[in-house]
Amino acid sequence: MRELIGSLEAGRAVVAGVLSGTSGDGIDVGLARFAVRRGERGFRLWRCAPLSFETLPFPGDLAPRVRAALDGRCGGARELALFGRDLGRAFGAAAREVAGRAGLRLELVGSHGLTVYHHDGSEDHGPASLQLGDGDFAAEAAGCCVVSDFRQRDMACGGEGAPISALADDLLFAREPRPLGVLNLGGMANLTVLGDRGGETLSFDTGPAGSLLDGLARRLLDAPLDRDGACAAAGRPDEAFVRACLAHPFFDRAPPKSTGRDTFGEAWLDEICERAAADGPWRPDGDPADFLASAVEIVAEAVGDSLTRLPEPPGRLLLAGGGVHNRALRAALERRLGSPLETTAAVGIDPDAREALVFATLAARCLLGEGVTRTTATGAEEGRVLGKISPPAR
Repeated sequence: MRELIGSLEAGRAVVAGVLSGTSGDGIDVGLARFAVRRGERGFRLWRCAPLSFETLPFPGDLAPRVRAALDGRCGGARELALFGRDLGRAFGAAAREVAGRAGLRLELVGSHGLTVYHHDGSEDHGPASLQLGDGDFAAEAAGCCVVSDFRQRDMACGGEGAPISALADDLLFAREPRPLGVLNLGGMANLTVLGDRGGETLSFDTGPAGSLLDGLARRLLDAPLDRDGACAAAGRPDEAFVRACLAHPFFDRAPPKSTGRDTFGEAWLDEICERAAADGPWRPDGDPADFLASAVEIVAEAVGDSLTRLPEPPGRLLLAGGGVHNRALRAALERRLGSPLETTAAVGIDPDAREALVFATLAARCLLGEGVTRTTATGAEEGRVLGKISPPAR
């Protein structure tokens, strides 16, 4: 461990961030090195230099097991234990494979895991969340140190546990003028607002994104997604239906707030499909374009409403996550916000890689003992170190 920490402090260490998001479309692996500075409180990350990014398919039978878990069919204790073991192995092996293909020696992995449960703010006695993908199995498969289980400490000290990407965005976008907004369009949509230098960092989920759009595509198009948003772009949204869906109480909650598929998953999709068929934009034997167009508007309206409620809107908003490839969604966001939007690629961060780079950053910060929690971001007490460490074998 001393050798690893020394490598981090010298800026040599290759660090991987690994996750499978709530879209469940594969294993994202991002590699980076970090420039480090020494200050009054020890070594701290200063700059991130992305090196490589890939999305790998799940090995073996993991893909259908992931889909089942995301849809709320996790099984019993035995199935969960085996699933967590197998995911850990897959995450570690994926990091090792991507590093090997890039000709790099991997020294540290930040593994977020797969979220199979996340509270909606209504749990008695505080929030709870569960990410599967055991860090020890990941460390053995990766052949290096792994930091995992990042959300738990944030919740233990009063936070929502998500979205924790804001706790790394200050580094990933360190060179950009503030205030800056970063909107991640993953399974859930979440927003980071980096305030003026030394100012507050805000972060919260705005509502569903891919969980809604991809969930409907599986049902209506018999496809994993509406590629490029082509079907949605051909439809017209039903404004009354959109308003009815946005009446869900989550959208009126004040930040900090977070959500997941237990709120906006299969059961919610059942409800809105029934509503759409009864008096909305869809019939089971009809064209789904208007329904998908309405779903895109739900995502865009939730984002737009969240931005209008901010005390100081960001001067610039950058998009990240898989939703950037949905042209209908980007067009709806631009209409709602009244201006063209760029992705994080405009500032040197691959929008597909941003979440992986977040967990690479948080892993490196954990090893250096850097407290990252922010009350304005997740509601947590200030300055806690996130993550649990699985040391390397040697």
